[in-house]
Amino acid sequence: MVSGETTTGARCVAAVPCWVSLMARDLEVARGFYGPLLGWEFEPGPDRFGPYVHAVTGGEAVAGLGVAGIGAVPPAWTSYFGTESVDAAADAVRERGATLAVGPLAFDAGRVAFAADPAGAVFGIWEGPLGRARRLDLPGAPVWIELRTPDPFAAALFYGAVFRWDGRDPEHFEVRWEHDRVVLRAEGHSVAALAKEQAGGPAGMPPHWEVSFAVPDTDRALARALELGGSAVGPAFDSPYGRVARLLDGEGARFAVISPKG
Repeated sequence: MVSGETTTGARCVAAVPCWVSLMARDLEVARGFYGPLLGWEFEPGPDRFGPYVHAVTGGEAVAGLGVAGIGAVPPAWTSYFGTESVDAAADAVRERGATLAVGPLAFDAGRVAFAADPAGAVFGIWEGPLGRARRLDLPGAPVWIELRTPDPFAAALFYGAVFRWDGRDPEHFEVRWEHDRVVLRAEGHSVAALAKEQAGGPAGMPPHWEVSFAVPDTDRALARALELGGSAVGPAFDSPYGRVARLLDGEGARFAVISPKG
């Protein structure tokens, strides 16, 4: 993931994931799990729609944690793509037969909408003050965002249309085929990908954007997650981008940890 220039999560980088947020059933339970696991501290965030905090590491706000309402969808992490116009992106979602679930509406220092792509993967759309793209190489920061979907090429056509991937300045943004994935690169860094979900993957896994947080040692982080009440979605494995462990937190939200390659 790339970030803007502030620690509030308010700035955005267009066309790529620039923020992640968890909707939990119990905010204190989530804090008690992710804080020790990822070394996060917490600061109050905007509470217009209920309790919400920013997770902070190394002085940077790297994620948001809020509370899902009664009867809401199960606890889950959502990846937000930056855009110059949430209205234009929302229109593009509708025009391509996908689902616009919420918004666009005002939130904090910008505007937000929530959508599901044609395969059902949920994502957020964030319009805020534009910031300079930079990679957050910090323990506990979300450093890799990957769509797990049956048809990554169809997904790339959809997201490319919604976020105007074609025609952007290749000096700052590009889409390439890399390690059997459609990969997004910003300012020379691979920051996100769209990958085919393997037939041998965990049963019942719907298409989703998987958020991977940086840790110094994936195997130790996996063991710590189990101690804290989480569970593993298969064994840790080596990927082209680092060693990965896919996990569920204590409430069932899916995420991953990764020891990034240098």
